[in-house]
Amino acid sequence: MDAITSLVLLITLAAVALYALYWVVRKAIRDELEASRAGKPGPEPTPDRHDPTSE
Repeated sequence: MDAITSLVLLITLAAVALYALYWVVRKAIRDELEASRAGKPGPEPTPDRHDPTSE
């Protein structure tokens, strides 16, 4: 494979991966918004190890 073909393939695969990631994040945000509107509790936040108030 020459350099231009490799570059085009890399750009195409990166675009497909980023597009898939976009839809995963979009679906997760939509689900969280629907859950908050329905009054369902979300996951419990984990305390920060460096937060002195969590001890």
